[in-house]
Amino acid sequence: MSFAEALLLGGAGLLAGAVNAVAGGGSLISFPALLAVGQPPLTANVTNAVAMVPGYLGGSIGYRRELAGQGRRALALTGTCAAGAAAGAFLLLASPEALFEAMVPFLVLASSALLAAEPLLARAVRAPGAGVRSLRLHATTFAASVYGGYFGAGLGILLLAVLELSIADAVQRLNALKVVLSLAIGLVAAVCFTILAPVQWGAAALMAATGLLGGQVGVGLARRLEDRLLRWLVVAFGLVVGVALLVA
Repeated sequence: MSFAEALLLGGAGLLAGAVNAVAGGGSLISFPALLAVGQPPLTANVTNAVAMVPGYLGGSIGYRRELAGQGRRALALTGTCAAGAAAGAFLLLASPEALFEAMVPFLVLASSALLAAEPLLARAVRAPGAGVRSLRLHATTFAASVYGGYFGAGLGILLLAVLELSIADAVQRLNALKVVLSLAIGLVAAVCFTILAPVQWGAAALMAATGLLGGQVGVGLARRLEDRLLRWLVVAFGLVVGVALLVA
């Protein structure tokens, strides 16, 4: 790994960790960075999944104030997240690599569209449902976790919308819960990939270290920063990457 590549990956990990804590969609920064240094799409995806886990941990630590009193919620949903993440990871590894490579541009574009639509989606699902015992909540959380184990870019946006659909609480508290559940999903997927997939450990370790810092920094930003500009910058970046991969 050259110095320029290390600088690119370290910066991407830092930004991705911060973006995941603020709004979600950080993998739209870190995944293309891995592609840019020559990693094949499948290797880049599993390496990115491993690298993002410390960023979610950093966000969870930073959000400990908002997580107060949410232990039962997190515990009730963690098993569902773990099962979905394992299913998604095994689905990825069982699929032909050529199929995943063909899907990557569309997954990036869909994740960018999801990030752009998040404000409208959040308003559409704002009405509270039946809480953490809701079958709807566990079913939609499982589906989101399968996606997170398979690819994961935009997972935070999807999870936040799922939580808002069934839990009545402040957005900051739900965002904190989203980060904890993202950590559970990322950890399970990372364990699967560590055992069964070609993780590039040098890149993963570098991005993990900077992502841990980025996650904690992102929480501070999330508490006082209007995320509209950040969201649209990430969306624009994701659209450029998706189109570039599509025409390559």
